Amino acid sequence: MSFLDEITPLKEAALQALQAADTLSKLDDVRVQYLGTNGQFTGLLKQMGALAKEERPAAGKAINLAKAELTQTLDRRREELELAAAAPQRATDFTAPGRRRPLGKQHPLTQVTEDIVRSFRKIGFAVADGPEIESERYCFDALNTPADHPARDTQDTFFLDTADRPLLRTHTSSVQIRVMEQSPPPIRIIVPGRVYRRDTADATHNPTFHQIEGLYVDRNVTMADLKGTVEFVFKELLGKEVKLRFRPHYFSYTEPSLEIDFSSPLVRKMGKEWLEIAGCGMVHPTVFENVGYDPEEWSGWAFGFGIERIAMIRYGISDIRLFYENDLRFLNRF
Repeated sequence: MSFLDEITPLKEAALQALQAADTLSKLDDVRVQYLGTNGQFTGLLKQMGALAKEERPAAGKAINLAKAELTQTLDRRREELELAAAAPQRATDFTAPGRRRPLGKQHPLTQVTEDIVRSFRKIGFAVADGPEIESERYCFDALNTPADHPARDTQDTFFLDTADRPLLRTHTSSVQIRVMEQSPPPIRIIVPGRVYRRDTADATHNPTFHQIEGLYVDRNVTMADLKGTVEFVFKELLGKEVKLRFRPHYFSYTEPSLEIDFSSPLVRKMGKEWLEIAGCGMVHPTVFENVGYDPEEWSGWAFGFGIERIAMIRYGISDIRLFYENDLRFLNRF
């Protein structure tokens, strides 16, 4: 049998093998057997060197035509097998109801924060923001916090460096100082944000949590303005049946200072009549002096409370750690 007579039978055998391959893996095995680096058609090409010079053109043309036909058949067969693999294994019922994609939702703390912000916007407050890594000046000094105050101890505050003592802010009051330094009165802001304290995690404490603080500075601002604002916001958040009471307290950056307790059906469900919820007071004159305000001309109030505390009361949650565990069984409730 001549060299040219070997090409056609080999091509026919390869075509049959390609058609018989019923998986992509078997199809690739056939490709390697006939068209691969060590395949049978590659072997024919290597034999052409032994042919007479005048026989080589016809032999080369015949081999190339056969390879082209095999390649075309290979591509078509691969496409058929890929389509078969992608086709559904059972008939599709196009009349069946569709399946909706699951949609994500806002975290419960985000929901509560946005509700708080929405309530304050109704009465003219703007939202301010600031860095979570602060200096002692903004977090303590400008807020009239004494050098020996327990909050400045490394047992209570996360200090990042012992040299210039940057720290993770313990409250968002530092933003109040930044805003007053940059803007003249009147000022009416709220400051939501994450804060950090060296607490041991338990059902009611966490080393990181969220606060929202408010500041109102203008001429002739009184304690009555503070009480009216706080009452409006808490009734917006926790229902019209909320009752508030104000108790004398001490904060270094307000004078006089008060703590706020509230009572509602939600609190009574927890087995209590009153629950502490916030601290507040009139801005201390020293704080005004530290930011360049004249305390004889301007007065103002400030307050602060924890967002987690509001969310726990609102949703009847007994363990603050549930907010941070990212358990979908918990988060899907909201």
